[in-house]
Order: sequence, then C-alpha cells, then structure tokens
Amino acid sequence: MNVRPQYPVSRRTVLTGMSLSALGLSGSGLLAACGTPAAKQTEQQCVSTDLSSTEKTLNFSNWPSYMDEADEKVNGKTVLPTLAAFEKLSGIKVNYTADVNDNAEFFAKVKDQLGACQPTGRDIFVLTDWMASRMVKLGWIQKLDHAKIPNVDANLLPSLKGPAWDSSRDYSVPWQSGLTGIAYNAKHTKEVKSFTELLTRPDLKGKITLLSEMRDTMLFMLRIDGADPTKFGDEEWGKALEKLQGYVASSQIRRFTGNDYIQDLNAGNIVACEAWSGDVLALQADNPDIKFVVPEEGLGLWSDNMLVPNKATHKANAEALINHYYDPQVAATLAAWVNFICPVQGAKEAMEKVDPELVDSPLIFPDEADLAKAYGFMALDEAKSKQYESDFNRVIGG
Repeated sequence: MNVRPQYPVSRRTVLTGMSLSALGLSGSGLLAACGTPAAKQTEQQCVSTDLSSTEKTLNFSNWPSYMDEADEKVNGKTVLPTLAAFEKLSGIKVNYTADVNDNAEFFAKVKDQLGACQPTGRDIFVLTDWMASRMVKLGWIQKLDHAKIPNVDANLLPSLKGPAWDSSRDYSVPWQSGLTGIAYNAKHTKEVKSFTELLTRPDLKGKITLLSEMRDTMLFMLRIDGADPTKFGDEEWGKALEKLQGYVASSQIRRFTGNDYIQDLNAGNIVACEAWSGDVLALQADNPDIKFVVPEEGLGLWSDNMLVPNKATHKANAEALINHYYDPQVAATLAAWVNFICPVQGAKEAMEKVDPELVDSPLIFPDEADLAKAYGFMALDEAKSKQYESDFNRVIGG
C-alpha cells in the first residue's frame, strides 16, 4: 500500500500557492504572460496524425507531486503505481514529466509551437480550468473520441460534466478537482460561517488572509454582492471590486497570500482565511483544530484538466490513459495520495480497500448538497482576463 505524504505538495500549492514575488513576477509581468496575443488554429487548418497503432508510447506532462508514489524506490527510481499498472495493462510506455509548474509559464513554453501548428513533444498535459478554456478557444486542443473513454462517460461526477467552456467535455477531462472555502483555527477563534463574517467581524480584524488568485477571491466578492460568478457583467464586477477595496482599506485583511497561509493558520498567526481544500486536509492530519467551512455564500469549485494538444501523435494512447484513470479503483488510489476531490463516481466505494480513513472525507468526496453550492468562475476572453487581473492587482497591491 502506498504511503500518503504528511503534507503533500499539491498542484494548487505549486501554482496559486506561490506569491507573485515568489514566482519572480510582478503583477504586470504575470499579466503580460497571460495576455500575450496568440495565433488561433482550427481543426481544418491544423491536422494531427495519430501513430498510436504502431507506436506504443505516450508523453505526459503534469504538475509536481500530482501522481501517486510508492514509499520505496526501485533501482533508485520513484515508482508511480497507477501509472505502472497502466503501462502493464496497455503495453504503452509512458514518459512522465512533472514540468507544469505554472499555467502562465507553461502557456509561454508552448504557445509558439501551438500557435504555429507545430508539435510540443507532449501527447497529454494537465492545466487548470481557465487556462484549459483559453487553449480550447484558441483551437489548440484535439477533440476527444468518447468511444475510447467509456469510463469517463460512465463515471465522471455530474457536477463536472458541463463547464461553460467545454459543455460536452469534447476537449477536456478533469484530472482532479478542489474546493475553495474558509478555514479557521478553532484554538484561536470561534467558527466563521461566511465570507461576510470573515470580512466584517471585529474580532477577526487583521487576523485573516485572502488568496492572491483573482478568480478564487473575486468569486466570493461577487457572491457577497449577490452576483453569479459564472455569469456577470462589468457593473457587477465593479461593485464587487469596490467592496474588496473597502475591506482592504479597513485593514480587516492582513494580506493576500498563496498557500503560505498554511503555516500562519497552523501556528495561530492568523485565525481564519480563504483556503483550498487539499491544504486543509493535509493540515488536519496533525492539527485537529484546523476546520474547513462551506461558506454561506457557497464554494469555489475548480478542476485541473487532461488535454491532448494539436500535433500530439499518440492521441489514442492518451485516451487509453484517460480511460484508465476513470476506473474507480485507480481513481481512489490516486485520490488517497493527492488529497483533492476525486472526479470519479464509484471511487468512494473503492476507497474502502485503498484507505478506509478517507472514505468519509468531505474534502475528497463532497456530498451532492455541498457540490450544489459550488461555483466555477466565468470564462473570460483574453482582453477581459487582462483587464480583470489588472483591476484586482491594483486593489490588492500586487
């Protein structure tokens, strides 16, 4: 049986867990990376050839620490059990690389090739909703053959089946998902039930943090004002931004963070914060005082998605891998290690054998009532994304 790391470094930790300064980027630098004009492609213009029938290989790019690992190495190499099982079952050799460290950074790495309809050397990679949406809109992603991924159609959670940017999951399949909500340290404060409470309670003044990720934080600012984060206009955006500005000016918020809130919350330096579900689950392993709350305003729901880029030459092999990870037993094994929401129905029952302690974890297997309260963030075109990022960074001082 695999041993779960005590504090797994999640995809969310690596990307949005970093402050802009930690990434070596100012707010404007990140915007430049995200807002660079990119050449669009169409299926007719950019034709890909699949060599899967004769080449049993697959190049897979993922985030660091986003694959289950065995506790012992073989010949000095880390063993990835579910991936090794796929290779044995399929006869497909997977060249697995954890080289996706940041959505914008990865975009910059591949945009010239994909914009020019050239191969990236990758058959499948994993990106967060907003970046996956951007690449799909640019015509850079191949359409999946659902006949080759029957496990996805049978087992994908209903709440993840139809994002606005890929309503039929023609181009993307969730790898893992996560929730954004509230965490608090019960040793230092009473329960915090809502974002309104988090941002107005006098006893919390200067003792809370929000996230430096625009989509996470502004989702809740929109909800506080009664707006729908999945569909809003500039007027609603302006009102939500003005409300955030007021909370900043009042010094209610100590600072905006990446996942460095983990250490401060654990130590009691802050008493409550906006938080990602996987981080909270990791903290709870050693500190039962750390609590996760489904805010009255709802939850943020996001996914990291498997995508097959244009000019990938092993599309059918990639689809076989996607299908493999939607087997409930495989999905449970992966979820037990990465500690985020498992997007696969049936994995909860399979978890009984993999790790019984995690079967009732609402952060890996949230119930339908909680998922019904979860919101994604509206897909933005490139100009709007740049404008909103600029607005947000101006308010938070990024």
